Amino acid sequence: MTGLAATGTPFTVGTPALNFGIFAFFVVVTLVIAVSAAGRNRSTNDYYAGGRAFTGWQNGIAIGGDYLSAASFLGIAGIIAIYGYDGFLYSIGFLVGWLLVLMLISEPFRNTGRYTMADVLDLRLKAPPVRAAAAVSTLTVSLFYLLAQMAGAGALVSLLLGVKSTVGQDLVVAVVGILMIFYVLVGGMKGTTWVQIVKATILAASAAVTTVWVLSRAGFSLPSLLQHAAASSPAGTRVLGPGLEYGVSTTTKLDFVSLALALVLGTAGLPHVLMRLYTVPNAREARRSVVWTIWLVGLFYLCTLLLGFGAMWLVGGKRIQAAPGGGDSAVPLLADKLGGTLLFGIVAAVAFATILAVVAGLTITASASFAHDVYAGLVRHGEAEPGDEIRVARITAVVIGTVAVIGGAYAKGIEVAFLVGLAFAIAASANLPSILYSLFWPRFTERGALWSIYGGLITSVGLIIFSPVVSGASSSLITDRHVNFAFFPLNNPGIVAIPVAFFLGWLGTITDRRPADSARFARMQVRALTGVGAERGGRA
Repeated sequence: MTGLAATGTPFTVGTPALNFGIFAFFVVVTLVIAVSAAGRNRSTNDYYAGGRAFTGWQNGIAIGGDYLSAASFLGIAGIIAIYGYDGFLYSIGFLVGWLLVLMLISEPFRNTGRYTMADVLDLRLKAPPVRAAAAVSTLTVSLFYLLAQMAGAGALVSLLLGVKSTVGQDLVVAVVGILMIFYVLVGGMKGTTWVQIVKATILAASAAVTTVWVLSRAGFSLPSLLQHAAASSPAGTRVLGPGLEYGVSTTTKLDFVSLALALVLGTAGLPHVLMRLYTVPNAREARRSVVWTIWLVGLFYLCTLLLGFGAMWLVGGKRIQAAPGGGDSAVPLLADKLGGTLLFGIVAAVAFATILAVVAGLTITASASFAHDVYAGLVRHGEAEPGDEIRVARITAVVIGTVAVIGGAYAKGIEVAFLVGLAFAIAASANLPSILYSLFWPRFTERGALWSIYGGLITSVGLIIFSPVVSGASSSLITDRHVNFAFFPLNNPGIVAIPVAFFLGWLGTITDRRPADSARFARMQVRALTGVGAERGGRA
């Protein structure tokens, strides 16, 4: 983690009035889309899954819109612009994780659940404590991910509108929170999905246009672009090879391995991504969704490589690090260098629309988990009225939005991609082991699920708390250098927390005196492989 915060140097890009006009236009457009596409959310099926009315290609683009967050558009390109090759490792990890979703998760997950990850575990184990544990895990991952988006929003709009004060940036984060709450309250999953589709299309088009523009400046020659970038970097040709960020010491090398594990395995445990598999009518469309997502995400990440090196060449690392948000400002600054105020305003506004759409998806996932798993599943024992459940989901969205705003205010100045890496580590630790064990291990039991979920959650969050992320470094959340309780040396806990979670799931199962229900596992396997009983998202 580098903690590329603003230096406090006066920094102005473009015309704030024009930037605000473009920014307001994108906000209004997304609000209109959310309201007009939502229709009436009378049932939980409408509110949580959009009526399961989306096709594979529509949902695939929407998933891409949900997945291509501020970390992808701003964070990765910014890290590449400063560290070169090592920054591109984020892109590789984010993309490779989708292969796991495609091959192991998409179809059986769609067939065995209704709205949330907890539905899959409940179908297999039928244990209220497991449903509660899954809800806690979903809320934790969603909040960590929300912190990253909020941090990106503060930095981006500060650059867009020339907001330099801490109070002004906090106000920007609050506005983002209000907008995302509105999306969820009014649009539900259907409105949010259409916002994601439009946002993903505009985002991909903006990235493609800017990428072609960068290549044109280098004579449409990739080697020439890389040579210019290396010549502009203080590190020289070292930016074209590994090791600039993660090869300094054994600790940084281990940090890289830990980050790679989190990124590759975390995708299959992200609750807001998994929930989107339920918005299609069947498992075949779910698989098609993932294929569309892989193409969209893969092409986009190729663009981030060129955008990052283009920013290294045309903008320069010093100017990027001096801007509000540091590395996260690389792409908007590159747009300003290429196309002036207009392109800068468009790219920055598209990035802001990206943040809005992603935080809306995260919020509806977290609120659905609480309302569906905790309120309807545990408090009302499955007997809640749809209207009551939706009302609880909306109240939860307001609470989550408020918490995210407060947390985002504290997370300013930390790289967005780095914060997302932490969310991936928690998802890979707390969620993935129990999902895979439930789908594929006949002996898996309730104790194994509880030990895996809580063990992975406590280990990953605990190691983050006792790492340089929170204290002991100049870029830590606690800036007082005299406060240091970072006994865990790595910034990302994945290398420890993920194996611990898998081990605890195995250990809890083999020490459980109550045997697994083989008949229930058999029924789950039939449903997972054939889709029988899953057409309407019903229970087996």
